[in-house]
Amino acid sequence: MKMMKKTLLAASVAAFASSAAMANVSDGKVKIGVLADMGGVYADICGKGCVTAIEMAVEDFGGTVLGAPIEIVSADDQLKPDVGSAIVRKWVENEQVDAVGGLVSSAVVGAATKVTTEAKKIALISTAASNAFTTKQCSPYNVHWTYNVVALANGTVKPMVDAGKKKWFFITADYAFGHALEGVATKVIQENGGEVVGAARAPLGTTDFSSYILQAQSSGADVVALANAGGDTVNSLKAASEFGLTQMMDVAGLLVFTPNAQAMDANTAGGMRTTTGFYWDYDDQTRAWSKRFMERHGDIPAMGHAGAYSMTMHYLKAIEAAGTDESDAVIKKMKEMKPDDFFSRNATLRSDGRMVHDMYYVEIKKPEERRDNNDIFKVVSVIPGDQAFAPVLPECDFK
Repeated sequence: MKMMKKTLLAASVAAFASSAAMANVSDGKVKIGVLADMGGVYADICGKGCVTAIEMAVEDFGGTVLGAPIEIVSADDQLKPDVGSAIVRKWVENEQVDAVGGLVSSAVVGAATKVTTEAKKIALISTAASNAFTTKQCSPYNVHWTYNVVALANGTVKPMVDAGKKKWFFITADYAFGHALEGVATKVIQENGGEVVGAARAPLGTTDFSSYILQAQSSGADVVALANAGGDTVNSLKAASEFGLTQMMDVAGLLVFTPNAQAMDANTAGGMRTTTGFYWDYDDQTRAWSKRFMERHGDIPAMGHAGAYSMTMHYLKAIEAAGTDESDAVIKKMKEMKPDDFFSRNATLRSDGRMVHDMYYVEIKKPEERRDNNDIFKVVSVIPGDQAFAPVLPECDFK
């Protein structure tokens, strides 16, 4: 009888603790929205793959936090800022979304984070490149995880200028991300004794890069820098090869995701160097997670996919540690806790929301160096985070 009373008491205490924990979760659940380009030029670098990665994180966490279920919703932003911001506004105002992940196109993210900041909801930025979200558009609710244009420029441009490649020409995606990447890379070039001899800006989703390649050919540059991403990088490199540009000068892909590197002709892209925040075949930890991702998604993960998983796990751990899903408490705990997983190496989440971690200077393998179609990069060097990313600005020091 005494044993039964103790069992009942223990069960009652556990039930009370569970209900008390759940009481600190708004609306009785934690809801994560995944906003990304699901069918356009950036679909392969986040898109449905980011949904898969975030689903994996939720499942690995156990499907609940503080006794409350974790739900995921997703939507296609169509690479349109007005569409993306409207979706996020609907999520946070009508559908009880607590945090928004994915977040790819910098123009869309700029619009979406205005909404999340206004609503005091956390933006989990996994794939956008612009550094604006921890500088001129910084917010106490922005978390920028995987990489940014500063890390790309410091990782790729500086070593090439130091090696004597002094004259640069840019083919740039004509929107916020491309402008930011060109601007930061130009600063790195000039600070290290190089010069920019010209630039051409191509609309997002351009299929015919011939006119831009012809401008680059006549520029007298040592290097043509592709300040674009996704399908734009693939198409511009293809045009560069067809017009013989790759035989005349170096081509630098400032942002090359593994799915895009796979789509490039290895005879043309082989030997090109770039910077990445993650490579699936780096070590046993990355291979183990990537194998699971590939079993579900079908393709090797891009860095945005791995970053989305890592950031979601960190977010959920912070909710658990904070004992609530209230944004201010969670973001404070996220910055107190040290990120540490297969993706986050020597990592810190700073007061400005920038996650600083090791980056990788890589070379795209030539055909004879590859064992199969997934064997894309070889790591040339590891770039410590404090060398890759810019320091915190005083106005963005949200302590």
